[in-house]
Amino acid sequence: MNRILFCAAALALAAPASAQTIAIEGGDVYTADGTAIRGGTVVIQNGRITAVGMGVAVPAGAVRVDARGKWVTPGLIESSTQLGLREIETNDAEIRDVAPRGDADQVQAAFNVTEGINPRAMVIPVTRIAGITTAVTRPGGSLISGQGALIDLAGNRVEEMSIVSPVGMWASMSENARGAVGGPRAAVSMRLREVLEDARAYQRNRQAFERGETREYSASRLDMEALQPVLAGRQPLVLEAHRASDIQLALRIAREYDLRLVITGGTEAWMVADDLARARVPVVVKVLNNLPQSFESLGATYENAVRLRRAGVQIAITSGETFKAFNLRQEAGNAVAYGLPWAEAFRAVTLYPAQIWGVADRYGSLEAGKVANVVIWDGDPFEMLTSVNRVFIRGQEVPLVSRETLLRDRYRTIDDARRPYNN
Repeated sequence: MNRILFCAAALALAAPASAQTIAIEGGDVYTADGTAIRGGTVVIQNGRITAVGMGVAVPAGAVRVDARGKWVTPGLIESSTQLGLREIETNDAEIRDVAPRGDADQVQAAFNVTEGINPRAMVIPVTRIAGITTAVTRPGGSLISGQGALIDLAGNRVEEMSIVSPVGMWASMSENARGAVGGPRAAVSMRLREVLEDARAYQRNRQAFERGETREYSASRLDMEALQPVLAGRQPLVLEAHRASDIQLALRIAREYDLRLVITGGTEAWMVADDLARARVPVVVKVLNNLPQSFESLGATYENAVRLRRAGVQIAITSGETFKAFNLRQEAGNAVAYGLPWAEAFRAVTLYPAQIWGVADRYGSLEAGKVANVVIWDGDPFEMLTSVNRVFIRGQEVPLVSRETLLRDRYRTIDDARRPYNN
């Protein structure tokens, strides 16, 4: 019982920047922003990396971590989840905080997921003990679903976890948007343009709007306010689109309104890779997607990621999962199997997501000055038999404990004679 209570307390770990000095020594350090450093050292102080390299001086009194024979990497970044917003895989509204109203509502731009995040959600430790230290958690279900957040996967309070909120405005031109609008694809783009035009008009006529001297707009005041950073280019529009023609339409709309665009989904993105590269629009892509789920994804292929990267498109690899976000490294490993160079796949789950979400000055690689999200592995992270040895988030070690591991440990040693069904 004492062990279980101790582990339960560990699960509720708060993770402010630790004052402890830590030196991870002797491992093969994969910085993500350069070549591997064989037998390197990573020094962590006050939650930040202060030194990386060979022959680094270790401060007096540092806790030394022996990483000889191990791989040392930045924590992985998962770019498309609903971590902290959904407890189990169900559409039950009671345990699903991904949308403020019914999924049929077309525009809910003012909705921000941050205040609905549960830091103690059981799926969070399941994810972080797989080497994923940072994630985008997002809304879903509408033409414009609302604002997502970038979080670290440790802490007792949302304020401790939050990195950027909002990190983007989520919208869709896929089949779910057609369901929300209740019309063909042309109606989806028409409705999206209508909302963007009204948000522009609102910005120009705020005072007249407050006096009731403007026409009625197609979205609420809160929604139009929330869209202002998108129209100003300070916040990306993260648009789900799968069909090649839908992605091209999204690029046209982004040009018309001078938007920072991120494509998510992108099943047929490889077909328009040159267009994406010219527009410098990144794609958040799931690799293990080879069979069409609908007519908008007939061009599904395992080679999507490598074809995009060859064309010069920046990519972030995602599992697209919440309850199985730990599959991120399997997605990256399969990208390698289908032609993406290992270093590119590694950056696609570390440095490139940090760049896409605007935090590469703090996250995504092992460099002095960056947040100390560090993982020690016993081998290549993309090999399925590789295990996570230790995880540090903001310089504080996180116990490799989840509800699943507690249950495993509780029942693995029960004597056979006590089992209810003993053959």
